[in-house]
Amino acid sequence: MKVAGHTFSVAFCVILLTGILAWLFLHGHEAQEPPQPLSPPLGLQGDVFQPILPLTPITGLDPGRVALGEQLFHDARLSGDGTISCASCHNLKAGGVDGQRFSTGIGGALGGINAPTVFNSAYQLAQFWDGRAETLEEQAIGPIHNPVEMGATLAQVVERLGADADLVARFKRLYADGLTATNLLDAIASFERSLITVDSRFDRYLAGDPKALSELEIDGYRRFREFGCASCHQGMLLGGNMFQKFGVLGDYFAGRATTPSDLGRYNVTGREEDRHVFKVPSLRNVALTAPYFHDGSAETLEQAVTVMARYQLGRDLSLADIQAIVAFLHTLSGAAPPLEP
Repeated sequence: MKVAGHTFSVAFCVILLTGILAWLFLHGHEAQEPPQPLSPPLGLQGDVFQPILPLTPITGLDPGRVALGEQLFHDARLSGDGTISCASCHNLKAGGVDGQRFSTGIGGALGGINAPTVFNSAYQLAQFWDGRAETLEEQAIGPIHNPVEMGATLAQVVERLGADADLVARFKRLYADGLTATNLLDAIASFERSLITVDSRFDRYLAGDPKALSELEIDGYRRFREFGCASCHQGMLLGGNMFQKFGVLGDYFAGRATTPSDLGRYNVTGREEDRHVFKVPSLRNVALTAPYFHDGSAETLEQAVTVMARYQLGRDLSLADIQAIVAFLHTLSGAAPPLEP
């Protein structure tokens, strides 16, 4: 009798539990609203880690310091021989670059890495291709001290600028301690933080204007997403927010004569896993910033897309794929803020 009673109890519990689970399933299924389909590709604006969003200006900047930084950005007195300014390699009227594979510094010295654009750099996780500078202030020191770029020291620059009475007075109005190396870098960084290129056609599309892009450009955005380009080129800048190996699915450097610049982040960390790892460049204004890659080896966007697909995605794209993606990339050019004449 004990066995029979136990069997009955177990059977009763199983039946009761089954009924409860069935009720929960049916109740939840009835209460659940049918999923709302996305309207591709406009509905596919976000990524898992960082959504692709329109660019917005950085607020809270001191306009006086921004204007002072703009003046210093174009001042060749920051270089050792007085011939090179920040704008020499970062032409603000030409996408924030100089259009050269490698930039020319003082005395005709040739650099060893392609100069990235200064536009939108304030939103990047770090500065330089290898990410060795965490802030814009720290980045500003690099070219000044580099012997093949501006070839000076901050002490020399401050002493030289200190002979300019008007500039010294301007620093005193904006900074309690006047002209110092720290305040010099702060002014330049303040100006660079203002260099956000807003209102691209792609941003208008993201904001809900489906007519901002052509059918070909929308198709290029779709392929950009589906092929996996957005795995690295994501976030507000479509890049600039992570590091990645150049040659994930193919050895880009095989058979090439390499230089120290090709080592990428390895030069910063010394870790073998960082060999050939670089900051993923932002694609904002990319149509204006040829040539491409850290080595400036791709002269056109078509070449750059082909190489990226092959070595980063393991794909050989069709001509139609390339044309559509390049058309999309042209929509990422935004309007620079007004600059002093």
